[in-house]
Amino acid sequence: MKKTVFATAVWFFVVLLSVSCQKNNHQFDASGTFEANEVIVSSEAAGKITQMLANEGATLPKDTPAAVIESTALELQKEQIEAGIEALQEKTSDAGPQIAVLEQQAAAQEQQVAAQKEQMRILEREKQRTINLLKAEAATQKQLDDINGQIAVLDKQISATQQQIEATRKQIAAQKATVATMNRSILSEKKPLEKRVAQVNDQLQKTTVKNPIAGTVLVKYAEAGEITAPGKPLYKIANLDIITLRAYVSGAQLSQIKLNQQVKVLVDAEGGTYKEYPGTISAISDKAEFTPKTIQTKEERVNLVYAMKITVKNDGYLKIGMYGEVLF
Repeated sequence: MKKTVFATAVWFFVVLLSVSCQKNNHQFDASGTFEANEVIVSSEAAGKITQMLANEGATLPKDTPAAVIESTALELQKEQIEAGIEALQEKTSDAGPQIAVLEQQAAAQEQQVAAQKEQMRILEREKQRTINLLKAEAATQKQLDDINGQIAVLDKQISATQQQIEATRKQIAAQKATVATMNRSILSEKKPLEKRVAQVNDQLQKTTVKNPIAGTVLVKYAEAGEITAPGKPLYKIANLDIITLRAYVSGAQLSQIKLNQQVKVLVDAEGGTYKEYPGTISAISDKAEFTPKTIQTKEERVNLVYAMKITVKNDGYLKIGMYGEVLF
């Protein structure tokens, strides 16, 4: 009975030692740690955080609101600028009433000229009739002279009225130019104010922090109710669906690898076994560097190694910082 128990114990020890040796003697071409493209999202506005929607471990889609910063002061500033734009319209002058008076005056003067020209036609006919009568000795020279005098006076009156019309037209043009200049000076302030409104609108948009990439929130640096400022980190996020293994190879191994090459990635699993994932070499460094202290190559540690990145589709098991081994 004792011999049976002893034999069983020996067999169990041998099996355990065999499994341990298999794990320790497992051959791999390179090893490294998993990492992801982490993005630290910072605030672009200053103020109190009213809502913090990015919680650690939460998955956020791209462009979804992640935080909201108080915007009351900016909204009031925008309303003030818009009120200033509306007030500019009240400062402008309207030349319409004055121009209307001058237009009526010019119209009356033109009617006066028309009446004077009609009167001139009548006098011209009367003059011709008087000349004919004078030839027939039915009229006197004095009558003809009187008509010529009336025509001369009326001609001067027509010229004077036409000059008045021209002067009135010049007054209308001057009035329009003066008012237009005044209004341009006032309305020139409108465009800068509109630019300020656009600037405030841009600041208002930044009070809602939108998530830049789809991924999982790794760390949250701020809470609702805290005061933030431009450039202050709010949270860190990374896309963990595709994770990257950064591994190192020696110069002798470079001939075994190339970009887009399919490799096997092994990670520790339960019971001393390995879990296998397909990976793709996405980057190979073109410069050598000293071997990191935590990395061993196939030939143990060497002086110079080359970094490479292997992208692996994550099923949720792989974590940032986890060790992985590579088989070419």
